[in-house]
Amino acid sequence: MTNTFDDIRPYLDEEIPAAMQRIVSHKHFPQACALLFPDLEQAEVAERMLSCHTVDAFQWRIMYELIGSIVRRTTQGLTVSGLDALDKDKRYLFVSNHRDIVLDAAFLQKLLADAGLPTSEITFGANLMDGQLLIDLGRSNKMFRFVRPTTASSYRDFLIQIRHVSAYIRYAICQKGESIWIAQRNGRTKDGLDMTEQGVINMFCLSGGEDRSQSLGELHIVPVAISYEWEPCDKLKALELFARESGEPYVKKPGEDLNSILTGITQPKGRVHLAAGKPITEEDLRPYNMLPNGDFNRKVAGMIDQRITSLYRLYPNNYIAAWMLSGKKLGDFTPEQQQTFEAHVGKQVQGCPEKVKEILLKIYANPVLRNL
Repeated sequence: MTNTFDDIRPYLDEEIPAAMQRIVSHKHFPQACALLFPDLEQAEVAERMLSCHTVDAFQWRIMYELIGSIVRRTTQGLTVSGLDALDKDKRYLFVSNHRDIVLDAAFLQKLLADAGLPTSEITFGANLMDGQLLIDLGRSNKMFRFVRPTTASSYRDFLIQIRHVSAYIRYAICQKGESIWIAQRNGRTKDGLDMTEQGVINMFCLSGGEDRSQSLGELHIVPVAISYEWEPCDKLKALELFARESGEPYVKKPGEDLNSILTGITQPKGRVHLAAGKPITEEDLRPYNMLPNGDFNRKVAGMIDQRITSLYRLYPNNYIAAWMLSGKKLGDFTPEQQQTFEAHVGKQVQGCPEKVKEILLKIYANPVLRNL
């Protein structure tokens, strides 16, 4: 592999043994074991880690077992649709709605493996790879760094970075033979309204040729929708939105991202469904090819949004929230389900301003309203 992408790429096989040594020697390894592998002794986890000498070995011996454990402990079932229609000999760019920092992509990896498909590489914000332990765990698990521009970034720095990431995505899919997972937007959806940022589409195009429909077509974009019965970090999201709507400048507290990661992993999620849509082809994109860049990006983002929305799995909680907000019963739910949901909402917003409850209900209701 060229060293052009050494600053962002996942680890290579030959880098795995040293990474495993660093992980098991890290001062926070005992706490990580207790949280992620509660049924195993620390020595057994360390032994498994040190037996991994390739990326595949790490994914199968550590990550596959870990994700399976999270599914068993915190969900009432992880189901899937659409992956069986994908070609095992092709590599894809999975563009997904984003509800949980880690689990959206993690669940996809398990489902890909179960379907006999290769796992994908995963776009991961550099701000989340904080510290050597997370860097080693992430890059060993086929994650590559996406350094998001800050408000202090110059336009030139911004353009250099997104061109670099764009080139790596195209290189991984078209030359290295790896699929890629990426969120449809910068950061998680907080309000339940999943919308693809046009800048993401523009980034995909930057590494291609002048024929934009051909350029995107060869990436084999697959829209993906993940639906949680209980929204990950729903209270944390509602409080953040409340702060923003109140006009307060929202500044993340130290460790806030890590807290969201751990909350998402450990809290009950109910039923979870992941749906993969039909790949977007060059023929799908050809009608937009003569449009100006901005209009082209908007049309493609809209196409992805439409397909993701059509793939939603709506649960009673979504219909109950929509009913509580609008007074209209837009789907079926039982009195028992209503009582359970109302008790959950009441617990989450206890001691909070009434506006927080409205925001929390919208998180659950908006997928119903958007779907309609």
